[in-house]
Amino acid sequence: MGKKLVMAQKRGETRALCLGVAMVVCAAITYYILGTTVLPLYQKSVWTQESTCHLIETNIKDHDELESKKVPQYPCLWVNVSSMGRWAMLYHTEDTRDQNQQCSYIPSNLDNYQMALADVKKVRANFHEHKAFYCFSAPQVNETSVVYQRLYGPQVLLFSFFWPTFLLTGGLLVIAMVKLNRSLSILAAQR
Repeated sequence: MGKKLVMAQKRGETRALCLGVAMVVCAAITYYILGTTVLPLYQKSVWTQESTCHLIETNIKDHDELESKKVPQYPCLWVNVSSMGRWAMLYHTEDTRDQNQQCSYIPSNLDNYQMALADVKKVRANFHEHKAFYCFSAPQVNETSVVYQRLYGPQVLLFSFFWPTFLLTGGLLVIAMVKLNRSLSILAAQR
C-alpha cells in the first residue's frame, strides 16, 4: 500500500511540475509576442501629452465633398477643436489619422450607408453635448492634430502584460510548491 501511494504521489508531482513548466513557457512565449507587437506600437505613439480640447465646430461631409481621388463611400465626421491655445483637427484614434486624414471619425459599419450616417450623427451629438473633453496631442510645436483616444496607451500595455505575468507567477508558484513538497517528504522519510 505504501509503495502505491509513493508512486501515485510521484506521478502527481510530475504532472504538477509539467503544468508549472508549461505555464512558465507559455508566459515566456506570450511575453515575446507582446514584446514584438504591442510594445513597439506603444513606443512609436507620439500622442503623449494630455490636454483639454474645446469644440469649435463639427461637420458631416458626404463622400462628394471630400477633396481626394480616393473618396471613401461613407459619411465623414470632421471635428475642429482648440487645444493648448491653437486650432487642431481631432481624430478618434491614432489609426483614424492613418486611414483617412480628412475624417475625424470613421464609422464601424461601412457596409450600410444609412447606419453609418446614423452612427456619425450620434457621435457628432455627443461632441455637441460635451464641448470640453480630454484629448492627446503630440509634444511637437508644429503638430496641428490631436487624438481623442489612444489605442496604445499605458493602460493597454499594463492590461496586455497582466495575464502573462499572472501565468508566470502561477507557474513559478506551482513549481515551488512541488519542490517544497518533495523536500518535505524527504525530510519526513528520514525521521
